[in-house]
Amino acid sequence: MAVSIHPSALVAAGAKLGQDVNIGPYVCIDDEVEIGDGTRVDAFACIKRYTRLGRNNHVFSHAVVGEIPQDLKFNQERSRLEIGDGNSIREFATLHRGTGEDGVTRIGDGCLLMAYCHVAHDCVLGSQVIMSNSATLAGHVEVQDHATVGGLSAVHQFTRIGHHAFIGGMTGIGQDIPPYMLASGARASLYGPNLVGLRRQGFSNETIGALRSAYRLIWLSGLPRKEALEKAAQEYAAFPQVMHIVDFVRESKRGVLMADRGQCEE
Repeated sequence: MAVSIHPSALVAAGAKLGQDVNIGPYVCIDDEVEIGDGTRVDAFACIKRYTRLGRNNHVFSHAVVGEIPQDLKFNQERSRLEIGDGNSIREFATLHRGTGEDGVTRIGDGCLLMAYCHVAHDCVLGSQVIMSNSATLAGHVEVQDHATVGGLSAVHQFTRIGHHAFIGGMTGIGQDIPPYMLASGARASLYGPNLVGLRRQGFSNETIGALRSAYRLIWLSGLPRKEALEKAAQEYAAFPQVMHIVDFVRESKRGVLMADRGQCEE
């Protein structure tokens, strides 16, 4: 199908638009932008240079996608923002390209980035990630598949958020959140596995039980972390989800969040 461009939109001659792309009123699209088939860009949104969007994305009004990073080291290098397919980028969200020559910010498929979200330079988001309103990622943050970041939360640079993790609203994240876990608090603590999210995603009761037991062993048993991880790897070797947690913690460079010992893990 033909591309639809509103007469008031400013689309640079060097932009590449796929089939059935819809460009709304007063949209600005720079040179060296690629927009995949079936993507819609609503009124007043801005797509900046060196940005590539895949198919069937929806960029809502006033979003700014691919702006230069808020990084004092940035020196106008040819860095990029790469976005997959089927993402919703809501009103006033800001997504910045990488820092340094060939620096890249990457977003996977099927993500929902709600109004006023910020994804800073060199972040890597997996697929099916949800960022609620005004959630903010600093530079070089990694958010793995199916993770959720609650509204008004802030994530420190170089932090990792594991698969299926859930961050509550108004939470400050300064260290890594292991896969499948729930974190909350002004200065975040762990509160056990993300039980609601895991059940919604169809995880079996047996797997959820193993995750809960491994959580208690690693974070609540009082064993030294290295010893607890070795024991978890031995006792739950049949559960790849637990092994994923063990590997994630062992690979952490910033360290992982501590558990809140003042509440029962349910």
